[in-house]
Amino acid sequence: MRIVRQALYLEVADRLRTMIDDRTLPPGAWIDEVALASTLGTSRTPLREALKVLAAEGLVRLEPRRGCFVNALSEQDLDEIFPLMALLEGRCAYEAARNATEADLGALEGLHADLARYARAGDIDAYYETNYQIHEAIQRLAGNRWLSGVVSDLRKVLRLSRHKSLKLPGRIHESCAEHLSVFSALKAHDPEGAEALMKTHVLRQRGALRALGVAEPEAEPVPPPDAASAGRLRLAGQG
Repeated sequence: MRIVRQALYLEVADRLRTMIDDRTLPPGAWIDEVALASTLGTSRTPLREALKVLAAEGLVRLEPRRGCFVNALSEQDLDEIFPLMALLEGRCAYEAARNATEADLGALEGLHADLARYARAGDIDAYYETNYQIHEAIQRLAGNRWLSGVVSDLRKVLRLSRHKSLKLPGRIHESCAEHLSVFSALKAHDPEGAEALMKTHVLRQRGALRALGVAEPEAEPVPPPDAASAGRLRLAGQG
């Protein structure tokens, strides 16, 4: 069987997600397609197709006569998304507690040991990535493709707020304790307990963000009138 190479626009979409995640393309930034295509070494056609994919995921938005902007989550967005994530990830934990094998729990044990080590070290970046892996692992253990699809889409959007909740003093240690409690419920094969604890964990993330007041501003930079012909414009937010 011949292996079909992934369509170029999907590869470009992966690159753009990374650029949004690491803030090369910050929230609210106007996307200069000419400059970005040059940076990525591609034409504007796969770039535009990739932007359509990201628009469907909620990471960017396309505005007539203005162009494309990286989305910025408002307080209202966060208030609307986090309760949904609490319900959905709570259900993931519920189903994972019923499905997890000893081998599955062994793999999660290692991730939680890493999580605790990063929390003690105050390493927010490493903690965040391990935390993300744990949530994805629990999602996989749930074994519900419909649930997984919805959670994955919302999780991509919430990465726009990235790991800011962990900057609240003491939050990284609270988050770790919450994860360890969820893991204890998974090991006990306690679906109701795992679900309740996961819901609490997700909602406390929102509480930390609210305490910090870190929702991104809604205003976006507007492209100059001659953006199409300038050829020298930089990506918004690049200085």
